[in-house]
Amino acid sequence: GGEDAINTTIINFNNEKMQITWATRELFPNENVSFFYTFGEGKNKVWKPCTTYLLDQDYNSGCLFKTEGPTLTISIRNSNGSDELFFKNLKADFYIKPNPPENVTFFWKEDTVTVSCNKPEKNAWCLRFELQYKSKFDKDWQSRTSKCCSIGEQGFDPRKCYSFRVRLRRLVPHCNVVKYSSDWTAETFWMNGTLLDSCDDDITPQSKTVIILSCSLGVLLMMLILLILLCKWQRVQMSVLPAIPDPKYPLADLFNDHNGNLQEWLDKNDHVVLQTKLEYEEPESITEAESQQEDGKNSDKQEPLEKIFTFSGAAENNDDKAAEIACLIPAPNTTAPFAGFHIIMNDDMYVML
Repeated sequence: GGEDAINTTIINFNNEKMQITWATRELFPNENVSFFYTFGEGKNKVWKPCTTYLLDQDYNSGCLFKTEGPTLTISIRNSNGSDELFFKNLKADFYIKPNPPENVTFFWKEDTVTVSCNKPEKNAWCLRFELQYKSKFDKDWQSRTSKCCSIGEQGFDPRKCYSFRVRLRRLVPHCNVVKYSSDWTAETFWMNGTLLDSCDDDITPQSKTVIILSCSLGVLLMMLILLILLCKWQRVQMSVLPAIPDPKYPLADLFNDHNGNLQEWLDKNDHVVLQTKLEYEEPESITEAESQQEDGKNSDKQEPLEKIFTFSGAAENNDDKAAEIACLIPAPNTTAPFAGFHIIMNDDMYVML
């Protein structure tokens, strides 16, 4: 037993109630101790037994009683109160834990906010007013401290929602021997001077509409850009990799009329090829051939058009087939008279004037 022999926790709640606690399971195992206290001094001490015990597993571990003066003496005794195990004298005013601030008000002006609360009637100079705030984008609280009981802070963004809380703190060592502060007030949520239920409510219906319209316009713009890119890509693809034509359309008669028989299709189309060549001859040659044909009508009206041309290979052979071959494939350096001109035929061109 004796003064300061054991550790105790002493709290004076706003100089209204005292709470004394001890580690009963470690200090007094298997023993239910009793507690006595007095606010008197000298011979005027009147010991009062604890009426409100705090329990730890059904053992007395603390006492709660009314604050009645600045000087306190406590005594912990055995269960029947006959043997004193611990006592201590203390100043109750040095263990004050203040109550949370009352009637907290917020005054907003542009980017500056001023927070105030009611000033305590006694010993306000022993208190410091602490403000904490953070936006919805901050992880940690920002702290500011001022004299009781008003504080101002600048730099608040009107587009952000902020959480605020305040408390009172007791000065050490001038007023307290323990750093006691009040509990934090309930958080309040503000945005540009407007009180909100939470920072989740800072998105107004108007801003929701703006967000929806912005998202819709963004989607439409992306679709338009993708469409333009797709058209350009198709043009690039057509220029770099042109489409390969399908052979079944130009050769439709080969597959439909001849069932894919190439020789039969070629035999049938020989006269078409020859006729096409004749149709695409130069107009002057055709005109001159027609003039010469009219001059020779008196001698032989039924002479074929192919005999107008005289080639060395065709003169020696009167066979029409040979003449046709000689016309289509001339011998090298062959000379043929035609309408007063000498036509030289070689192996890489049909007519040379």
